[in-house]
Amino acid sequence: MVLNKHQIEAALATEARAISSGKLKEDNPLDLSDNFKQLCEACRRGDLKACQELISSGVNINARDRFDYTPLILASLCGHYEVIRLLLENGALCERDTFQGERCLYNALNDRIRNLLLSYDYAKSTNPLQPLAAHITSLLSRTTPQTSDITLVSYNQSFHLHKFLLAARSPYFAKKLAATPGTSSWKLSQNIAAESVGVALQYLYLSEVSLRSATFGLRDDEEKIVLEGLDKISRQLEIERLFESLTEVSDRRMLRQRRAEELDRGRDQLEAWFKDNVVKNKIIVDTEKAGNIHWDRENSIFADILLRADDDDDPRDSESSDASPGPSESSTPPQTHVRNTLGPLNGIPVGLIKSRSLSRHRAARKSTLYPAHRAMLLRSEYFLAMFSSAFREAQETPHLQIITLDCSPAVLETILGFLYTERADFGLDIAIDVLFAADQLFIEKLKQRAALIISTLGNGSTSTVEADNPRGETAAEDVIDIYEVIRAGWDTRVQRLEEFAARFLAYRLEHYIDEPEFAGLVEDSAKRTKGRQETDSVDLIDDLRFYLSERFRLRFEDTGFEEMTAEAPVDAMKELEIRDTGSETQQQVGGSDIEAQFAAGAIRTLDGEIAGDEFAQDAINYQILLGKIDSLLEKLGLDA
Repeated sequence: MVLNKHQIEAALATEARAISSGKLKEDNPLDLSDNFKQLCEACRRGDLKACQELISSGVNINARDRFDYTPLILASLCGHYEVIRLLLENGALCERDTFQGERCLYNALNDRIRNLLLSYDYAKSTNPLQPLAAHITSLLSRTTPQTSDITLVSYNQSFHLHKFLLAARSPYFAKKLAATPGTSSWKLSQNIAAESVGVALQYLYLSEVSLRSATFGLRDDEEKIVLEGLDKISRQLEIERLFESLTEVSDRRMLRQRRAEELDRGRDQLEAWFKDNVVKNKIIVDTEKAGNIHWDRENSIFADILLRADDDDDPRDSESSDASPGPSESSTPPQTHVRNTLGPLNGIPVGLIKSRSLSRHRAARKSTLYPAHRAMLLRSEYFLAMFSSAFREAQETPHLQIITLDCSPAVLETILGFLYTERADFGLDIAIDVLFAADQLFIEKLKQRAALIISTLGNGSTSTVEADNPRGETAAEDVIDIYEVIRAGWDTRVQRLEEFAARFLAYRLEHYIDEPEFAGLVEDSAKRTKGRQETDSVDLIDDLRFYLSERFRLRFEDTGFEEMTAEAPVDAMKELEIRDTGSETQQQVGGSDIEAQFAAGAIRTLDGEIAGDEFAQDAINYQILLGKIDSLLEKLGLDA
């Protein structure tokens, strides 16, 4: 149905009233803050690194500036594909039936960008928290592997539930279970219909609920009983927003907003519970004694598994590390070395570990153990297979079993945080380790998050390299090992990292081309290419040539250099020939003039020759780098 002008104006007026009354949030509020201005400017330039840092700092990516532009519109208008993908992955909205969404699609620079925007349209995508909500909802009906630890009984129906989820989402259960954590069965009042209980539990387990689905097919008297039951159970379990979530909403924006708010609130509750119970009750202990910890199954945080991570390296000289115990350790015998971040373990039974006193000059290697819940670990296919099998880890034991993972404690805590909350806030210092751990555990979304963090550090685009460092120089290589990054991309099959590393190298090729490690990387790439005898191709070399061409072509396109050389190709080639053949004569005849030019800051090419201007310099440097690639291939005996 096509709306006429008056209908559109009426709809906009209705929307404005709903926003002003507080019933509806504005999708694109005006934002005049400095941080938002910086984000808009980064989107114009295509500065992926700056965009990532500003998004991580909490800038509203769906706001608009004083010119009525959103970051997504600016990035799509300027043609920065990777920035657009970053914005969309972090929740930027592009709906075809909204004003800003239409502007974004209409202003897209090309079809590739337009198709990317359409693929993230609300009709085709879901809330970023939906995977977490879907998993938690599935726990209500999942029977294998068995993870429930409490049964709720209402009339003749039994609901198999999870104490930690009930405690996180319902203040009523939080208080009751804190008083009696060993409870395994709970009987509700007979005055509450089982259908009402079912709806309330779906709400607690982050499922979408509605009044229509709750009362579908019921007679009027039955519907009244269910509604009365919902009122009672919402008050009993202290879930005030239950009825608000049940209310039918015809407006799609209002429905999306309400669903997003509920998922955000549910995630925040889970995150608070995770930090206050799982993280705060982690144990740090000597590695050689970590296997001796006994953690009872009946514990106050309802954990049913322990995950262990060992420190990366053996600590060396640490005379002061354990020389003076803290206040909570003052009464502990010298031979007992169990440390917890809270001091006492909040009444959670953990077996003592007897060991000899540590040397004053050498601290023992440490391990960190995190109490966790299988129900949330099942989000990883690795743990799902483990707990669904006949492996030892799936068996019932008197004490919690310990599963050791090949990663550092910081990486393990990041993984747990993601599985419990869908959040993954970590730095570049552990990004590659998170990438490998997520790959091992088959957590694809966390893998992509790690790849995103790595690939936005040293973005090889023209805006970040050519604008600030015209010769391709940057301090990014001081922060990351690009060889490690590209091999990580190969090992974990993350195409994004391979593309990033090739672009990064191409824009800084003069710094890497002569290094032995670079030659080894080319050889490894050649070995990875299947059927080289048929293709005569090396993937890394192909990518380098492409991005090298992009690096210099973009410079030429911005200045019209290609048009100038196209109009007078013979003259341009003669100039290059004169530079190549006459440089030695110039140095012999006019040595004093050359020295004077160097002293005055003359523009030089990579081989040290003087160039007339920056554009001639780029043209010569491009040929020099291509020649170096060919020479390297010849030296390695590779035909590419």
